[in-house]
Amino acid sequence: MKSLFVTYLLWLCSLFGVLGLQRFYLGRWITGLLWLFTGGLLGIGAILDLFLIPGMVRIENLSHQLILEANRRKFFPSPVA
Repeated sequence: MKSLFVTYLLWLCSLFGVLGLQRFYLGRWITGLLWLFTGGLLGIGAILDLFLIPGMVRIENLSHQLILEANRRKFFPSPVA
């Protein structure tokens, strides 16, 4: 599970999101590289991330939970009535 606090901390430590560390942490490698090489889309994307981070963390955590649930059902299927 990804932490909202850690994500904002990475955003802060990466020069207010310009280096894209928060995106690497959330598994968004392509946009992380884009942020790294373009300075957070010239700073505009880095500022937008300030507002987008809660939704990105929520999506990442929900997808993680779905994967865990799918794996649990694969190994422990419910009995058929």
